[in-house]
Amino acid sequence: MSSDLEVTALAINVMIPQALRWTDTRRGEAFTLTTLNVRLLPDGRLAAKAYGRPVAGGRGAYVSFPVPDDPELAALIADAAGRAGVLWAAHRGLG
Repeated sequence: MSSDLEVTALAINVMIPQALRWTDTRRGEAFTLTTLNVRLLPDGRLAAKAYGRPVAGGRGAYVSFPVPDDPELAALIADAAGRAGVLWAAHRGLG
């Protein structure tokens, strides 16, 4: 394995458990946040954004929301990143 390969993005999508979901408003429309997109930054830190569906129904716009500073959400993000690392390490190649 070559350590000089440049990997530009590592990201995972994580379903937010029902008990941790929240509602936020953007452009006058309320959204229930159901998914986290978690990225591994080049310095090893994690960054996350939340996505969801309009409360009123329909598809709505694909709009990101900040993740609240909540210990349970932080634990979910850390656990998901650890699980993703295990899955990536166990990959079996293409196809």
